[in-house]
Amino acid sequence: MAARCDSCHARPAPCGVRCRRRFPASGAFSLAFAGSALAQSAIAADVAKPVSLPDIAIGSAKAPVTITEYSSMSCPHCAAFGQNVFPMLRSKFIDTGKVRFVFREFPLDIKAAAASILARCAGKGDSEKYLSAVETLFKLQERLMAKAKDMLIYVGKLHGMTEQEVEACEQDQAQFDKLTADQQYAYKELKVTSTPTFFLNGVRLHGAMSFEELEARLKPLLKK
Repeated sequence: MAARCDSCHARPAPCGVRCRRRFPASGAFSLAFAGSALAQSAIAADVAKPVSLPDIAIGSAKAPVTITEYSSMSCPHCAAFGQNVFPMLRSKFIDTGKVRFVFREFPLDIKAAAASILARCAGKGDSEKYLSAVETLFKLQERLMAKAKDMLIYVGKLHGMTEQEVEACEQDQAQFDKLTADQQYAYKELKVTSTPTFFLNGVRLHGAMSFEELEARLKPLLKK
């Protein structure tokens, strides 16, 4: 936004009066830029802090860009991203060592929380198996929301679990408590208020993105 003229208050100044505040002094600009960079670095550090549940991460730990997504299994935009954007992101950037991708749960309701816990149990600490279960849950999202218990058992069986194992998984209160703690941290410290929310090297982005939009944001970061 252009600064207002000190005399006539128009934007930009048509009055011919010299506008002393049109451009910031170079020193002030440098300080503002440095402050912004420090704030972004601080957010990136907060995002990278260990949380209660083990991170679901794929891609090189040495990748120049880390994308952290906060997602809910009941969120249609999250499902659309997972099905339409993530495969291209993975092929072009994650599998080529340019991006490390971290998936974190931010359940918007109890059904989403139950689905997240199921994916954790199905994955057994393996990020690829976890994301495979998430992919299935997103594909069956409407049915999951309509008949949660039946669909959790169905998805669990698809990923090698017995009905008894699914039930035991969903009764693990300690896992739900950790999930709640991580969600509270994201809400209070990282200002995550909706899904999907992404962090690109500490830059917070709310809402769904197309692959083209995401790629446009990644390219400048990969040139650094």
